[in-house]
Order: sequence, then structure tokens, then C-alpha cells
Amino acid sequence: MHIEIVTDTFAPDVNGVAMTLGKLTDGLRGLGHQVRVIRAGDVGGGVDETAAASFRMPGYPQVRVGLPKPFELRGRRLERRPDVIYIATEGLLGKSALKTADLLGIPAATGFHTNFHQYVGRYLAGGLERMAMGYLRDFHRRARCTFTPSHETARILETEGVGPIHVIGRGVDADRFHPAKRCEKLRAIWGAGGASPVAALVGRVAPEKNLELGIDAFRRMREQRPDLCCLVIGDGPLRERLAQHHPWIRFTGELHGEDLARHFASCDILLFPSETETFGNVVLEGMASGLVTVSYDYAAAARHVRCGHDGLKAAPGNRIEFLHRALDALAAPPGHPLRLNARRTAESLGWHGIVAEFAGKLAAIADSPGAKTWAEAVRKTGSKFSCRTVFLSDLHLGTNGCKADEIVAFLKSIRCSKLVLNGDIIDGWALRRGARWEASHTRVVRRILKMTERHDTEVVYLRGNHDEILERFLPLAFGRIRIVKEHIHVTADGKRYLVVHGDGFDSVSTGHKWMAMLGAVGYDLLLEVNRIYNRWRRWRGREPFSLSKVVKAKVKSAVSFIDRYEDLLQQLARHRGCDGIICGHIHTPEDKQVGGVHYLNSGDWVESLSAIIEYHDGRLELVHHHQAPAVPVDDRTIAPGPVHHPVPDSAAA
Repeated sequence: MHIEIVTDTFAPDVNGVAMTLGKLTDGLRGLGHQVRVIRAGDVGGGVDETAAASFRMPGYPQVRVGLPKPFELRGRRLERRPDVIYIATEGLLGKSALKTADLLGIPAATGFHTNFHQYVGRYLAGGLERMAMGYLRDFHRRARCTFTPSHETARILETEGVGPIHVIGRGVDADRFHPAKRCEKLRAIWGAGGASPVAALVGRVAPEKNLELGIDAFRRMREQRPDLCCLVIGDGPLRERLAQHHPWIRFTGELHGEDLARHFASCDILLFPSETETFGNVVLEGMASGLVTVSYDYAAAARHVRCGHDGLKAAPGNRIEFLHRALDALAAPPGHPLRLNARRTAESLGWHGIVAEFAGKLAAIADSPGAKTWAEAVRKTGSKFSCRTVFLSDLHLGTNGCKADEIVAFLKSIRCSKLVLNGDIIDGWALRRGARWEASHTRVVRRILKMTERHDTEVVYLRGNHDEILERFLPLAFGRIRIVKEHIHVTADGKRYLVVHGDGFDSVSTGHKWMAMLGAVGYDLLLEVNRIYNRWRRWRGREPFSLSKVVKAKVKSAVSFIDRYEDLLQQLARHRGCDGIICGHIHTPEDKQVGGVHYLNSGDWVESLSAIIEYHDGRLELVHHHQAPAVPVDDRTIAPGPVHHPVPDSAAA
């Protein structure tokens, strides 16, 4: 899958959301998925990252708020359309991403990682908490689903009418956070010598973390163990004030990577008094480091801690019980069963299973019905749609039935690296009968040539039966245009498709050419009658009607011929060792999987006005002109697309 993750926080930020998204991103890429991260931050970023301008929250500079960049991201998503977008934070950047996903018909999921409404109540005014919850409710209701890390937060969202909700837990890197990283030199710096215990508060030094209770626990623990060393690991808006009021507490500031793991392992007790967490990663990190964790019985602790077995916990909101548990933790020195069991529990909580579950949920969202087609997105945005390859057949330039204006409009609405013209592009039979070549037909040829000149589009022209005069010149190449009899196309995801016009599998076209020409005259006559009939229908305010389609659907021999035609082409694809076949000729668009072979017919530009497009990730889709934008945009508004490396044609049949 091609997955896009949108977030206000990402590495090198130090917080639970950034850490979680980093693990999910690495895990998804490890499973073979293509992941691009749109994040708030400075210009630059890592591989497959796009930085959005941001500002730091007043009074809380550690928190960034990303600014929306709708036009740039909309253009990127049109050019490299993701299968699904995961919006991890609910800020301005996330809201812009959600709106763009809805506009383009891209399935989007959201993440509820932070109790933002509770933070608003603490930082601003309690009366704004309900207003903030209303914003979050409306935000998450617009997504296909919402991911949250705990059942407690899932219940909050369900109460607000948000759904569906998927609870996806979090793991811990038990190799990084390990008791073996305990450092006596570091403990000596803290003043913790010998058997002196060390207790720590880890996380943002901010009002929502309930640090007053943690510091009160420090005091009571020091009354029982005066040699207790107390640490606060982290940074935030309260750090300076707390350091001034409590000089006996060591404030380490923000720590990263191995340095953080070494500090964890060198402690003995982790106090986690927060009541506003959606999960609480530090509880698992403390357990993996072999510490006694003291927390409230919700989120991560509710899910993974068994009180008295691998950790200690108090009933949510019960301050007195929390303080008692903190005192109990002093009785568990290194090697105590409580600490050994904590380590064993953490070892079973790896990220692999969580990433696999998350990927499976995203795949289900990406495949869910209800997404808009590519052309609906183009029509709404007024932008040119970028794809890797376009397959057209049976244009029949030179006939009255040819929809030349519609062909030009369709080609103007797209931007592709490769255009495959799969036979019957110019109708030599009709021109020999005296048909008139219109100026609109010339515009089609000019548009194709302009694509090769302006956008460096590669054009592969396969001869059909109506333009069979090209047979005597094959193979032929000039500039970016190649004329061949058949072609092997390899998609972006490595699948092989045999591309042929298909007339070689029509016994009438191959064995009784005079009959095929007579049929072509009859077909043109039927179209002329149909055109007159449709004028009358338009005058009556009715939809157009296709007589030939009715004939194909009703006449048993026509239905049998189409079925036999499709079966023969599928057999040919198997014989050539291809995953699928792309053809035209019979003017019947189709996209289906039969016996392990993907059969695609691009239809025609006389009646069905259909084509096949290949997305940049290799997916193929049958599309129709009536979906495309009515007024194409000027070519000059489009940035250059990806370079296509042509695949050699197979030997002529």
C-alpha cells in the first residue's frame, strides 16, 4: 500500500505520539509498504518526509502546531495518490489533510492519541473543555474510522458518537529498554550510592501530568527512606518553576535514545501519576527496564499490569491509594520478583504484532467502498490528474462516430509518463470508403504529439485491424513514438501485462475480411441511426441510448463471441507468462479476474468513451470520460511528473 501519515509531532520530538508513529512507520516500511510522513517542523526532514510550516504553542514551546498547506498537498496526492491517509493529530494540518482526503475521495483514518479536550481545560479554562470535545467529535466523525490505544479512550469517543473505533495498543522496544543498561557511575552522579533507591517521574513537565501528586509521593517516600534519590526526566513549561521550589529533586531535561534507556535502567521506581493519558508508553518502558511501576489502573497499566505481580497500581483518582503504592514500591530492590516479572511482561509486548494489525486495518479501510473515482477528484479540484500509464483503443479517427472532442478533453485532463494506443486509432477502412477527416481529428493527433514534446510522454502505438496498413512498417520508431504489433507492459508493482489489440482472436477479422468490412459498414449505419434517435431523446429530456450495446447484450451469438474472445486472450496471457492482458477491438470495456489472469478491455471512443489508467503504485483502473472534468486546465499549471523507463516490446507474434 501507499500510506500517508499526517502529524504535528514526529521524531526527533520526544513524546509518546512521536515515538509510536516512528515505530509504526518503520514497521510498515519493513512490511513492504510505501509510507510518506507529512509532519510539522522545520524545513527538511528525513527520507519520505515532508515538513509543514508550524508555530510553537504559546507557553508550551515543546509542542508544535502544523499549518495547513492544502494546495501543495492536494497536488502531491493527485500526482502520487495514496491508498489511505492516517491523520494522527487533530490540529490545523490534520484538519486540512482530512478535508483534502474527502475532496479527493481518498480513504482516511484518524488517531486519537491525546486527550486534547482535557488539556484545554487545564491550560485555558474549564468551560472550553466541552467546546474542544465538540471539535474533536466533529473531526473524527469525518474519518472512515478512528484508532485509539486504550479501551478507556474508546469509551469516551463512543459516548460522543464517534465510530467505528479500533483499539490498537502499543509495544515497547525491550532491547533498547533493558535492566542490563543500569549504570553505577550515573547513579553516583545522582548521589545514589550502594543500595539507595532512585525514584523517577518521566514525561512532559506539564500541568496535565499531575506532577503535584508525584512530588508529594517523593516527599513521603523520603520520610521512609531519607537516602531516596528523586529524578524528573523530561522537559516542559513547569520545569523551571518546579526546579526552583524543589531543589532536592534532580531535573535531567529531555533525553533521547540510549541516554534515556540508561537513565531508566539506573532507576528503581517509576511513578506515573497522570490521569490524562490515552496510553502511557513510559509505563511499558519502565517495566522493560526492570523497574517497579506505580500508576493508576487505566490505559497501559489497565491493559498490561497485574497489581502485585509485575507492577503496582491504584484505582483511578484515588490519591491516597496511589501514595500507599508508592511507599510499597520501596520494598522491591533489584532482583525482586515484582521487577523480574515486569521485565518478562514487557518482553512479550513487541511492536511486530501491533504493526501487522495496524496495517491490516488500514488495508481494510483502503479497500472499503465509498471512495470517489480519480476523475471525480479531478473534476472537483480542477487539476490535471497524474498517473503512470494510460491505455486507449478504438478511437476510429476518420469516422463520423469518433468522439474527437471528448478524446482531446480527456487527454488534456491527464498527465502520464506513457500512453499506449491499442489499435484502431485511425480508421483506414472508413477513409478508403470516402469518410471525411475532420479538423477535430487533427486536434487529437496534435494533442498526442504535444504530450510527447511538452511532458516527454512515451507513446506506444499498436496496430489494429482498421489501421492494418501499419503492419508493413513494423516495428517503427520516431522520437518518443513506437509502433509495434504487441507490447509487454510491466506495472510499477512488477506485474506483467500483454497488450494486444485483439483482432487476431476474431475469426471474422482474420478469416473473412470482406465480412468484417461489411460488418463495419453496418455498424456505422447503426451508429448513425442511433445518433438521430438520441437527438430525439435529448429533445424529450432523456438520457442517451446505445442500440449496439443492446444488440451485444441480447443476441446470444454476440454474447457467446465475447465470452469466447475473452477466454482466448486469457489463455494467451497464461502462455506468455503474464499476470494479465489488456486489449480492445470488441468495443466492450471490461475489468475482471478469471482463473488467475487479469483481463482488461479498454473499450472504445465511439460509444463507451473508456480508458484504462495505471496509478503510480501499479494499480489499474477502467475509467470513463463522463467522469472526467468538463473543462481541462492549462498545461502550464502542472509540475513535471516522474520519469518513465520504457519496457522493451516482446517479439512480434
